[in-house]
Amino acid sequence: MAVCSAYTTQSLNSTCSISTPAKTHLGFHQKQVVFYRRSSKRGGSGSSSSPCVITCSAGDSQTVVIGLAADSGCGKSTFMRRLTSVFGGAAEPPKGGNPDSNTLISDMTTVICLDDYHSLDRTGRKEKGVTALDPRANDFDLMYEQVKAIKSGVAVDKPIYNHVTGLLDPPELIKPPKILVIEGLHPMFDERVRDLLDFSIYLDISNEVKFAWKIQRDLTLLKTLQRDMAERGHSLESIKASIEARKPDFDAYIDPQKKYADAVIEVLPTQLIPDDNEGKVLRVRLIMKEGVKHFSPVYLFDEGSTISWIPCGRKLTCSYPGIKFHYGPDTYFGNEVSILEMDGQFDRLDELIYVESHLSNISTKFYGEVTQQMLKHADFPGSNNGTGLFQTIVGLKIRDLYEQITSSKTAAPLEATKA
Repeated sequence: MAVCSAYTTQSLNSTCSISTPAKTHLGFHQKQVVFYRRSSKRGGSGSSSSPCVITCSAGDSQTVVIGLAADSGCGKSTFMRRLTSVFGGAAEPPKGGNPDSNTLISDMTTVICLDDYHSLDRTGRKEKGVTALDPRANDFDLMYEQVKAIKSGVAVDKPIYNHVTGLLDPPELIKPPKILVIEGLHPMFDERVRDLLDFSIYLDISNEVKFAWKIQRDLTLLKTLQRDMAERGHSLESIKASIEARKPDFDAYIDPQKKYADAVIEVLPTQLIPDDNEGKVLRVRLIMKEGVKHFSPVYLFDEGSTISWIPCGRKLTCSYPGIKFHYGPDTYFGNEVSILEMDGQFDRLDELIYVESHLSNISTKFYGEVTQQMLKHADFPGSNNGTGLFQTIVGLKIRDLYEQITSSKTAAPLEATKA
């Protein structure tokens, strides 16, 4: 069903002409259908016509928009791969486009990186003394107008921020998908953009875990390049300093967005190992807001109860330090939430089916789908702990949300015709 806007109230006893696609100054692509109302003058042979312009989007139905917020290096890319896998098809850059494009397109989804809305390139930020986290380095007006257009079924020419060169490249055409995911630093910062989201997620990585991950990532890179830390100018102190340098802007502009999120995946140090600082064993919490349309929080055993569960035993292999689950109601920034927590890691993913069988409202299509998805991506980071488990579950919940939204939109016109 096309989405149309009528600009006059003329009756449609008319002829019709369809214009060629028009492009607005904001990079939108649209088609106009122009109806001419014919009217005869009494007492004469003359006639007049007045136009009625209807602008229609190109899409078959309104796009569902998902927002994913997190700092750099917090697992957004892995989450996107898990999410697009749930909907089918590999997520790939636009064919024949800019090889440095940040966009990923699959059968049903398009993922755009909000870094593309940087208003300042790398040199410009350095000259003005601002980071990419600072709102002054981003064009929220264009972000809002283009996300709104895509949601309405209108294609846009989206800018590209080149992470390799640090420059702003020529734009690329983004056609309306069934599901648009906007991921990056600021999907919930601007109220106008926030109001366009059908569902929102925040990845909340604690400073301790973030520091441990960055050390592991940088050391792996250094080994790959066969350079030592001294040659590249890296040290544990410099890595920590780079995180601390971003912290004021992160605390001011990124972290506050989590209060708006419908679901938060919070990654913390384990409580199973005293004074652990390696970040290899994690405690992960899935915080789910109550009362969100088309979304029912996942629960363990009994909805609304407070439950602690150690599943290790005959049906789940657990090496040291084991696995512990917790579930219960709570409040989060003044909102009622349900929280599902996992501390520890799986030894064998094929045994995850035992845990899955005790979870409800996980929106699977068949028994064992969560386990199947986890095994399918066993090589992804976090596949042996709560990050992978909860990312997979949220992906399934988003699929269910999409199906509910599209079903309700299909039913609405049918109900209108009966009225």
